[in-house]
Amino acid sequence: MARPFDPVVPPAIPDQSGQTFPRLVELMQRLLAPDGCPWDREQTLLSLRRYTLEEACEVIDAIDGGDRGELCGELGDLLLQVVFQAELARAEGAFGPDDVVAAICEKLVRRHPHVFGDAEVTGSDHVLRNWERIKVAERAEKPEKKGVLSGVARSLPALTRAQRIGEKVARVGFDWPDARGSREKVTEELAELDEAIASGDADRAEAELGDVLFALVNLSRHAGVDAEGALRRTIDKFTRRFDHVEARVAERHGGWPTSADQDHLTLEELDVYWDEAKREEQAGPPPAREPEA
Repeated sequence: MARPFDPVVPPAIPDQSGQTFPRLVELMQRLLAPDGCPWDREQTLLSLRRYTLEEACEVIDAIDGGDRGELCGELGDLLLQVVFQAELARAEGAFGPDDVVAAICEKLVRRHPHVFGDAEVTGSDHVLRNWERIKVAERAEKPEKKGVLSGVARSLPALTRAQRIGEKVARVGFDWPDARGSREKVTEELAELDEAIASGDADRAEAELGDVLFALVNLSRHAGVDAEGALRRTIDKFTRRFDHVEARVAERHGGWPTSADQDHLTLEELDVYWDEAKREEQAGPPPAREPEA
């Protein structure tokens, strides 16, 4: 498996100016034609909703895996969703694939005045502030005005959505000046969670736990950490270690108890296997064996 920064193998098609895009549009139009694919013709924007999310997640998995060939294929699957849905919208008379491309091209030019205009910036932070200012101006010109947070999708994973909200409000000045205030907020919210749990009020505990999580996401942003990525990393680590525990349970105890009258393994016993997994991770993979002569 390739590492994230391995050199990319040159593509088979030397011309990478985007001239193959019309071919994908043509294929999609053929699939949606009256004598096209029955399954494709049954789809709607609503039915494709879940595939969009799945394909985007598979792109993320490919990025994390570092396999550029896999990433190429997954990006193609995601692009198919863009063209598929644009063609369905064209059939409604709303817009089509060319409108989608034209809109993002216009947006890129409009929001990069330091590249396509005469604006000057001092760094990436300045670029982001300009980007947010331009977005605010764009919203003000529309009949239905929208707020700073209107562009954050509600269907994002909760941690990602919380981090995006924190980024958005920070760009308009609604933020702690540094990580210290954010860290103090975590302590404050934890104390309120402890009180809620002690009260036995489940609804209050849920609300306070949400506040703790939101405060932790803000702290992660100040620390320069992606909250979603950090949690995925911990989940992967937990999964690896639990797989080790499960293997040891199968090896030494014949597996997990299968009936209510069987005694469960004690937490102390399971912790022994868990600590084994931790030690193995810390030691790293065993050295490769030399080939036999």
